[in-house]
Amino acid sequence: MEPLLKMSGITKTFPGVRALSNVSFDLNKGELHALVGENGAGKSTLMKILSGLYKADEGDLFLKGEKIVSTGLREMINLGIGVIYQELNLIPYLSVSENIFLGREPKTSFGTIDWSRMHEMTREALAPFKLDIEPQQKVYSLGAAHQQIIEIAKALSLNAEILVMDEPTAALTGNEVERLFEIIKQLKKAGVSIIYISHRLEEVHTLADRITILRDGERVITKDRGTMSNDEMIKYMVGRVLEEQYPQYDSEPGAIVLEVRGLTKKGICSDVSFAARAGEIFGFVGLVGAGRTEIMQTIYGYRKMDSGEVLLHGNPVKIRNCQDAVMKGIGLIPEERKQQGLILGMSVFDNAALSVLDLYSTAGVLHRRRITDEVNTMIDSMNIKTPSVKQLVINLSGGNQQKVVLAKWFIRHCDVYIFDEPTRGIDVGAKVEIYRLMQNLAKRGAAVIMISSELPEVMNISDRAAVVFEGRIVKEFRKGELNEEQVMEYSLGLHERRRA
Repeated sequence: MEPLLKMSGITKTFPGVRALSNVSFDLNKGELHALVGENGAGKSTLMKILSGLYKADEGDLFLKGEKIVSTGLREMINLGIGVIYQELNLIPYLSVSENIFLGREPKTSFGTIDWSRMHEMTREALAPFKLDIEPQQKVYSLGAAHQQIIEIAKALSLNAEILVMDEPTAALTGNEVERLFEIIKQLKKAGVSIIYISHRLEEVHTLADRITILRDGERVITKDRGTMSNDEMIKYMVGRVLEEQYPQYDSEPGAIVLEVRGLTKKGICSDVSFAARAGEIFGFVGLVGAGRTEIMQTIYGYRKMDSGEVLLHGNPVKIRNCQDAVMKGIGLIPEERKQQGLILGMSVFDNAALSVLDLYSTAGVLHRRRITDEVNTMIDSMNIKTPSVKQLVINLSGGNQQKVVLAKWFIRHCDVYIFDEPTRGIDVGAKVEIYRLMQNLAKRGAAVIMISSELPEVMNISDRAAVVFEGRIVKEFRKGELNEEQVMEYSLGLHERRRA
């Protein structure tokens, strides 16, 4: 049977990087075809060519047997191709309704926007996700998970015949993921074909009919889901056997570096107390919206606390803003690397050097040679894949962008490192590298705090962990004391219902 979509011999080169080399890919009607590979393997580039965002240097695209010469995004949308990008494509200061139906707003008989109708259509688009979001709400006021769902609802509202999902669950947890899977099954039954990109291999095994693996811009293999194990997928992805998904080390917790007592911020958190020690990784787990990120932002000075106390090395400190936190030796690697951690239009060097300009300057004059030596050493030690330090960060893969964010803070040599979703949207090989970098910081004597929505990650990498529910720490445990089911019970607040 003729494939619904066929991409043949696709090649794409960027300055200093060959992103795709003679890649072929096809998709059948009603099929979910998973596209898997490490960051930088070429997955997103291939899909951006399909969407009309990029133009291939070589190769052909066929839709229902007819050759297509893409002239841009609008033409491919009109041909029935919808894309949910890994990098959210929303306009923060517009409402949920305006984002979902941008350029497709329903009109009244007078030619003006029919706001009532558009808000009703928005509620219908969001109904499958069971979210308590008002259509008039501004997107910037929503968390990353809710923004991701709006992006998905926007793509589904196009009634696309082919739907590309690039890491759609990266910001989702538990019930939200299950709802998305149900929607995917309904779409397939309705004849929609789906290209699914994910680093979560268990999702690939759950959903995919076929799997194609890319490595270094080339297609390695295409197989039916049931004929390839996780270990085989990893081997094809990284080109070697990955011996340890969660590297272990012998931690030796030392003195308390950061202590928080009774931290309270109205609407955010209540009476939060914990201590993070030198030489250990302290995990924070909980559902999206539980308050994990907001607690750390309050400690960091991004939000003003109502009451409570923060101590560093046993001494009370006042952290009025983020600059205070940096000067006192606290580094925050944010959840949204592209919006909060990087300046995409600047080079690798400039981004990595941002956090140490005050340390390597005299009377306002920068010591560029010393900064250059520090940055080059960090790039080499962290194995950041870039043609040169002058490369713009926007041209790097997601995993290498994340390493640049880390490098910026590692150069600073902080006493406390707060990692917020450090491995979101990056591949299994890059994850292992980041775990080892975090462990090296702990070995060096830093206190490392890790927020993660991936429960296995917290359970295997943390020495201790705290469960957050509705802005409160409801349980603290050491590695091995609880299993994943017990941690989820605390995350869902079931322990409190039993007590009641």
